[in-house]
Amino acid sequence: MSDQSADVVIIGGGAAGCAAAYYLAAHGVNATVIEREGAASHASGYNAGGLNPLEGHGWPDPLQPMALQSFALHKELWDSLPGETGIEYHGRIMSILKVALDPEELDDLKATLETFNSAPEPGFSAEWLEREDVLALEPRITPEVIAGIRAVGNGALDGLEFTQALAAAAEKRGATVIATSAVGLRLGQAKVDAVVTSDEEIACGAVLIAAGPWCRSAEQWLDIAIPVDPLKGQIIRLRPDGPGLEYELIGGGSSMYAKTDGLIWCGATEEDVGFDLSLTDEAREDILRRAVRLVPSLSGAEQVLHTACLRPVTPDWLPIVGRAPGWDNVYICTGGQKKGILLGPAMGKGIADIIAAGSTEISLEGCDPARFGQNP
Repeated sequence: MSDQSADVVIIGGGAAGCAAAYYLAAHGVNATVIEREGAASHASGYNAGGLNPLEGHGWPDPLQPMALQSFALHKELWDSLPGETGIEYHGRIMSILKVALDPEELDDLKATLETFNSAPEPGFSAEWLEREDVLALEPRITPEVIAGIRAVGNGALDGLEFTQALAAAAEKRGATVIATSAVGLRLGQAKVDAVVTSDEEIACGAVLIAAGPWCRSAEQWLDIAIPVDPLKGQIIRLRPDGPGLEYELIGGGSSMYAKTDGLIWCGATEEDVGFDLSLTDEAREDILRRAVRLVPSLSGAEQVLHTACLRPVTPDWLPIVGRAPGWDNVYICTGGQKKGILLGPAMGKGIADIIAAGSTEISLEGCDPARFGQNP
């Protein structure tokens, strides 16, 4: 017998899982979120917080409609979540200053210029900058800079606080967040009757697997394929000797993210090393070398924190969002890759709509879990 019950049990308390709980509550569906270390304890709590819905590494074309929808949801949430929860996560529009330090980077600048100036939604634009224009905007950039662009329209936030705000708002609407681990499922005929945790059983009307790269644990429970694997990313947080950045700064192999507390987050690495979360000197030195090349004055910056997280990546770099093949009440929501904090609201709303109403207006092209087959 189960100790308690829920309309939906969500395994995973990252941005996608907490967003699903939030949007399920809007449908009047109460969810119980299971996350062994609390909401936002993994990638959603350690990401750089950049919201670029137009481009990115490994960016598959079918993703852009969902990304733009999710960006619009983010802007809606900026107006409600902080006031409702008391958690300020600094959602804001943030411009990019992207520069070339080597001639081979010029083509990338031109591609970004074209992408922003041909964006399918208003609010995005970019302008070409000559060397002197770049240095006028940010004099700390190395004088080796060749050219740059200023791209307007992206967003930024603090991922840890954002995910915690989603969880808090869901709880205010009736959801429950439990710090425990899911260790199995009690199965019925083509459905799950309960989620087994390390402490108890929770009977459920449906279960949502939203545990990032740990979703693979459910492959054996359900005899389906959930091919999502960890992509490790390490980030260094710096306190500059002077003011923080006014732009997200990209160039010379470095990415820098401006924070409202004046810190600059530099990174992140991309490492295919399984579930290894160790902090390495090699990564730290490489991140700092690239950062100092772009902004030489950072050589004297204080190293405040070095972190690592595991982003969930699928073979085609598209999320997995939908009902699990062969199961009546099992759903999957994972695979946000390096865009998980951006895509979290759309992924969560999309799966919440499907669970509660059977369909959604969120674009989920290419995201069907059935594309990977039933058996791992």
